[in-house]
Amino acid sequence: MADSAETIKKTVETATTTAKAQAEKIQATGTQALRETLDKTSASIAELSAHSKQNLEALTASATAAQKGVEALSSQALSYSKSSWENGVAAAQTIAKARSVQELIELQTNYAKSAMETYLSEVTKMTETLTGSVKESFKPINERVTATVETFQAAR
Repeated sequence: MADSAETIKKTVETATTTAKAQAEKIQATGTQALRETLDKTSASIAELSAHSKQNLEALTASATAAQKGVEALSSQALSYSKSSWENGVAAAQTIAKARSVQELIELQTNYAKSAMETYLSEVTKMTETLTGSVKESFKPINERVTATVETFQAAR
């Protein structure tokens, strides 16, 4: 009987030691997995923060480009308005000095033709300025979208 008790005692001690070793191994593995997960999460958060900062910088650059475009358009519109007004006043003075109906019609026709050509020229210039401004405004945003897409594709 003593031998049976001794065998049971050794079996229990062996099982306890094995279970304790396995529990410590499981705990160490779990701790390591948790540490790796936390490290990956921290790296992801840092990367996300960097992307957010770059996105904000792109939006700022876009807004700055848009503002410059608006300033250029405003300057062109003001310049055209001023020259149009001056040309209109000069034409009115010239038309007022007409000596006949025929001369009046010729002066009016010439002024209308000149005013229309100037207007179309200004519209073309403003359209080019607007187009350039829009391209410059969207350039930083397009670059960020491209970088983000490339990042997601690389993560696959």
